[in-house]
Amino acid sequence: MSRNANLAKIHIAKKQLAMDDDTYRAMLLAHGGVSSSKDLTLIGAAKVLAHLERCGFKPKASGGGKRPNAAAANRGLLGKIEAQLADARRPWSYGHGMAKKMFNIDKIDWLNAEQLGKIIAALSIDAKRRAAQVARASKP
Repeated sequence: MSRNANLAKIHIAKKQLAMDDDTYRAMLLAHGGVSSSKDLTLIGAAKVLAHLERCGFKPKASGGGKRPNAAAANRGLLGKIEAQLADARRPWSYGHGMAKKMFNIDKIDWLNAEQLGKIIAALSIDAKRRAAQVARASKP
């Protein structure tokens, strides 16, 4: 993760945990070795973030990207793909990557109905594979 992303997360955590400035700076000094977040190294920022998560900070997951805008004929297929991606906890960028790898087309919304069907089939196979792995892992 980039330095700016880490700093943003630290400041979001500070706000989420309602830390006053004195407490925040004391925590930075104790866990990052600095009194200002701008002086944190990547390792120091990771240590501070780990401490903030132990204190109750819960980073929110990103929205997973914007749903593609496709032709009316393909909206049902995209809805199925969206459901499969959500079930696997994968973002739309994963679907775009599948389109690129399978058909050399950059965006999933540029695929035709036949290609979308193949994406659905691939996601179904992946779901069955994940279900089998969970079943094997849960057996004593």
